[in-house]
Amino acid sequence: MKIYEELQARGLIAQVTDEEEIRELINNGKAVFYIGFDPTADSLHVGHFMALCLMKRLQMAGNKPIALIGGGTGMIGDPSGRTDMRQMMTVETIQHNCECFKKQMSKFIDFSEGKALMVNNADWLMDLNYIEMLRDVGPHFSVNRMLTAECYKKRMEKGLSFLEFNYMIMQSYDFLQLYERYGCNLQFGGDDQWSNMLGGTELIRRKLGKNACAMTITLLLNSEGNKMGKTQSGAVWLDPNKTSPFEFYQYWRNVADADVLKCIRMLTFLPLEEIDKMESWEGSQLNQAKEILAFELTKLVHGEEEAVKAQESARALFSTGNAADMPTAELTEADLRDGAADILTVLQKSGLVKSRSEGRRAVEQGGVNVDGEKVTDVAAIYTADVLKNGMVVKKGKKNFCKVVLK
Repeated sequence: MKIYEELQARGLIAQVTDEEEIRELINNGKAVFYIGFDPTADSLHVGHFMALCLMKRLQMAGNKPIALIGGGTGMIGDPSGRTDMRQMMTVETIQHNCECFKKQMSKFIDFSEGKALMVNNADWLMDLNYIEMLRDVGPHFSVNRMLTAECYKKRMEKGLSFLEFNYMIMQSYDFLQLYERYGCNLQFGGDDQWSNMLGGTELIRRKLGKNACAMTITLLLNSEGNKMGKTQSGAVWLDPNKTSPFEFYQYWRNVADADVLKCIRMLTFLPLEEIDKMESWEGSQLNQAKEILAFELTKLVHGEEEAVKAQESARALFSTGNAADMPTAELTEADLRDGAADILTVLQKSGLVKSRSEGRRAVEQGGVNVDGEKVTDVAAIYTADVLKNGMVVKKGKKNFCKVVLK
């Protein structure tokens, strides 16, 4: 099976501009492709993870990746999928975040001997002359068409700023520059980037009379249609100082039964034949599949040694120490408020505290963990979908309980 067919079998391909041409390029190692990463934080997160894995797969198949760091576009902020405007960052913050991205990407992509490139679009965007840019690029974009783009729809509800309106033009200009400078003939991105990517292929066609392609990656959604990679405390980061290897492992260990095989197929490098055999797994076998998923992804991000440590810690957490099953407590819908339960309700229902006041003291003293993550906010809440999967609540060093919503 060639790489394009493997991407299809793994469910990674969402939309393509020219399937036969893209198939020809990547199956024969002729693709010089790029994926853009705007430095909105000082670490990459799970939302970037699939893109990094895709770059790794395609490089292994002989294609050349370009990791484009958005030092210029980060000054504007991508409006895609947002209902409000991103917080403006300083030049110093953006530069710091770019440096952090470079270190993390090197774990996935081989940048040695020209096998891949890492470039920053600040190199060509920051020194642009406004009038020249308008004359050079502006005639090739229809405002009417831009306003119908999916990436702008949510922002239109609250008001789309002119600043954000320029983002599509800037991303399209990136593709043009990469095509001219490095022979980049293919762009990959999340499915919510489709309109921006089409803008780039069209700009190359209009300006140069050349053909370039685009392909979007399936967004990583759970069975309820929500983006994966979020916890109660925020994003799941690839930086071990922001999300520990144990917390990273636990996130994947606790995915819903309905999502585990999809995640294994899309994110791991396990052979498809091996994954196909798991399709018939059910019951306790799905817990085994979750362990496989969590171990493989933690190994990819943090290395095998950390993955082994995280797995051993997780298994110890789910054990009382004498091989007996961990006690389980049940929440009901009546215990929820607006579809969620706060940490004090969870603690009390687990039996680890006798009252909400005792639970409050335990949290304030730093003695409460949920799935290996310390809870410091007495108002922390857990939604029904999280509770249905079950979570391990720990008070002190020895008191454990698994809490499940029934």
